[in-house]
Amino acid sequence: MSTRSILSSLADLLLPRGKSSGSGAQPSRRKSSGSSGAQSGASLRHPVPAAGSSGRTATVEVPPPPRDGLRITYAPQRDGDPDAGEVVWTWVPYSENDGRGKDRPVLVIARQDAERVYAVRLTSKSHDGDRDFLSIGPGEWDSQGRPSWVDVEQIYSVHRDGMRREAAALDLDRFVRVASVLHKRYGWEVGA
Repeated sequence: MSTRSILSSLADLLLPRGKSSGSGAQPSRRKSSGSSGAQSGASLRHPVPAAGSSGRTATVEVPPPPRDGLRITYAPQRDGDPDAGEVVWTWVPYSENDGRGKDRPVLVIARQDAERVYAVRLTSKSHDGDRDFLSIGPGEWDSQGRPSWVDVEQIYSVHRDGMRREAAALDLDRFVRVASVLHKRYGWEVGA
């Protein structure tokens, strides 16, 4: 089977019936997108922790689920919650797991449970030729219009209350490319 027919099959499986492949979602400002995590009026000595940085709503790196432990879907909705196919901003821990991290965009790839979703992080740092990164170009999630790469090696669990804001829905064509790489790498099923 050719790559083109695999991508076409993935697109058919991912796109819910009756929806177009347009970007759909527009930015939502439900949550602050500031990188400091401090709210207006908060003391500099006691900053308010960034959403998703601690407690039960923390964004955490998780081991990749087994083959049957995740189903990649595409269901972006402009509703203030993280949905599969959307790029959302959340606090993401550094790989050293020492309590540090930063606000960054992640691509939601699947629902984990009623409160959490699975996501892969985006970066604007070039990773051409790196097998753990897929180039997806620029998008509305980056105010400077820089190209982005998806890190397909690290998987994150994002709580709906740990999401800072919806940034944009990734168009179906690019989402299918990401889903295809994840399917080949982890064996996860694709579709509703």
